[in-house]
Amino acid sequence: MLHGLAWLETDYRTLFCLREDGRIERENDPDLSPGPRFWLGGCAEGNIFGIRADVPDDIAETLQALAVTEPPFVHPAVPEHMETYLSVLAGDVAVEHNFGIIYELPHGLSFESDARLIDSATGEGQELLRSWTARGIPDGLLDLGFREIADFWAPWCAVAIGDEIASLAFAARLSDIGAELGLVTAKAFRGRRLAAAAVAGWTRLAALQSRTLFYSTDRRNIASQHVAARLGLRLAGASLRIA
Repeated sequence: MLHGLAWLETDYRTLFCLREDGRIERENDPDLSPGPRFWLGGCAEGNIFGIRADVPDDIAETLQALAVTEPPFVHPAVPEHMETYLSVLAGDVAVEHNFGIIYELPHGLSFESDARLIDSATGEGQELLRSWTARGIPDGLLDLGFREIADFWAPWCAVAIGDEIASLAFAARLSDIGAELGLVTAKAFRGRRLAAAAVAGWTRLAALQSRTLFYSTDRRNIASQHVAARLGLRLAGASLRIA
């Protein structure tokens, strides 16, 4: 398993589609999201950073000069140059930012549960997609933002309770070298430890075994952090995104 800056660099190259010079072109997602104008990832060994391709060169140079002198950025710290990053990027554009935390996500996790798991690569998983195509996506998943079959980003692992999908772990970002976990649980099934079962099942999927896995969440998302704690995940990195 990768650790430190090599691990963090893999996460960066999984999260974003990059130009040859390392600048961010967009998020590495099927929605073709624009990605942050500035991203800083940190761990105990140091930091890496990324700047979106459309940021003017003079501003990019200023951000780079700041970022290379940034002390190791670890949770729950705030980057030393935080206010300067924000002011440099402000100009006439509204600046939004958020802090994230990044967990190491080992392969082959186990979690004691009697939940029934459905793998996207299996016949049962494919039949589930066909049924949603024919009958429509269930209300519980519609409430979570799923609108069409293309929104179910494979590989995924679902927890089924009866005929309902209670929790879904999926590839929010997928590259040749890494995969970033996406995780949702239907409102009716929250608080039943089903999300941890979905994550553990996801880490066992054959399609992910050659990739480094990441579990990232917002600092404010306490429920997601509880899932990580149930699985015994190690908090290994922090991130800052400035839109």
